[in-house]
Amino acid sequence: MLGYKKRIILIHHELGIPDSYENKYALKLQKEETKLVEIGNDIYGRLQRLIPLATSAWAEMKEHAQKEGVTLNIVSAFRAVDKQRNIIYMILGSGQTISEILKVCAAPGYSEHHTGRAVDFTSTECEPLSEEFENTEAFIWLNENAKIYSFRLSYPKNNLLGIAYEPWHWAYSQA
Repeated sequence: MLGYKKRIILIHHELGIPDSYENKYALKLQKEETKLVEIGNDIYGRLQRLIPLATSAWAEMKEHAQKEGVTLNIVSAFRAVDKQRNIIYMILGSGQTISEILKVCAAPGYSEHHTGRAVDFTSTECEPLSEEFENTEAFIWLNENAKIYSFRLSYPKNNLLGIAYEPWHWAYSQA
């Protein structure tokens, strides 16, 4: 893990992420998972993956939702550290500052997506990755049923982690 931590520090310096990041956002360094299972394509046609335990829980949860007439669409699941770095580079290129970005996007090494347990959901009722997701049948269903499958909303309103409210971001918590 020491080599991994060193790599993350170098990436943070490259992106201009302050050394105080971990303390300011109360986030923990997340291990980048390597044992992943394919779960199908996201809404963009990209193959997504999760860890085996999360994959099984996801399959059961998706089937349950479908039986109740609710479709859970995936925007993204596992995301490597390098992909997270590239996302931040892209946003920096659009003119946002690193401090603005870190309010809505975890720094490389700190994203739950690295663990293979996180899933970003969407619905045909809203734009992907928007707060409007909280007004969809999918979100209502997740709030009532996701805990049965050990999924939880990672960034609720007014969370103590310092990350903006993300009604679409759920993580498997039994890994």
